[in-house]
Order: sequence, then structure tokens, then C-alpha cells
Amino acid sequence: MHWIFLLVAGLFEISWAVGLKYSHGFTRIMPSFITVICMIASFYFLALSLKNLPLGTAYAVWTGIGTVGTVVLGVILFKEPVTVLRILCILLIIGGITGLKLLTHS
Repeated sequence: MHWIFLLVAGLFEISWAVGLKYSHGFTRIMPSFITVICMIASFYFLALSLKNLPLGTAYAVWTGIGTVGTVVLGVILFKEPVTVLRILCILLIIGGITGLKLLTHS
């Protein structure tokens, strides 16, 4: 169950990162409100996952999910560039996340 909490925390991490872009520096009320709610939810689910997962692993996976998700949404929503090097870097992050999960026995 703790890995599910970590996944949910990572999805909220993506949501608040994208929300920051839409909030325009917290000058738009509704996107700002949604961003703060997603931040709180992300930290809450991360905290739940830390009850059973090692800190280093959980934090790395959480930020990795956020990084990969925001890059993907940046490409889709904001037309950010897709290059071979960016794809390679994302694959390295995914490989690291996968390795950490496989090597953690919780």
C-alpha cells in the first residue's frame, strides 16, 4: 500500500508543478488554490509512504515521478522541445526509479 501512496504523492507532485505554471506566480486565484491543495496532498501522501519506505528511496522516487511527469506534460501542454538528449535523460531517471523500487524490500 505504501507504494500506492508514493505513486499518488508523485501524481500530486506533477499536478502542483504544472499548476505553478498556470498560476502565473500565484497571481491567478483558482490555479493558485488548486496548486496549494495539490502541494498539501503531495506532501501528505509522501508522509504516509514514509511510514514504511526508506526516506532516500521514497524521496528519489517521488521527485523522479514529478520530474518525468512534468517533462511529459511540458511537451504536451506547453510545446517544450523534444530532443534525443532529453529523452535519454528521462529514460535514465525512469531506470533509476525502477532500480530503487526493485532494490527496496518494503
